[in-house]
Amino acid sequence: MSRPLPAAVPLIPANAENRYEVTRADLPLSCPMPGMALWNSHPKVYLPIVDDGGESTCAYCAAHYVLRD
Repeated sequence: MSRPLPAAVPLIPANAENRYEVTRADLPLSCPMPGMALWNSHPKVYLPIVDDGGESTCAYCAAHYVLRD
């Protein structure tokens, strides 16, 4: 017997935007981020946004992350 699917949580399309604003609650920062659709994305990498002065760019997809305080 199959189980019913859980309520669908809308996922952010991975690599769909070029700039993402993140907060300290999102740390440690990874690209793609949790909540992004991963089936067509690259391997998860962690970005040192705090060490980079509040901005980091993913080497795989060139997504630019900005830390918003």
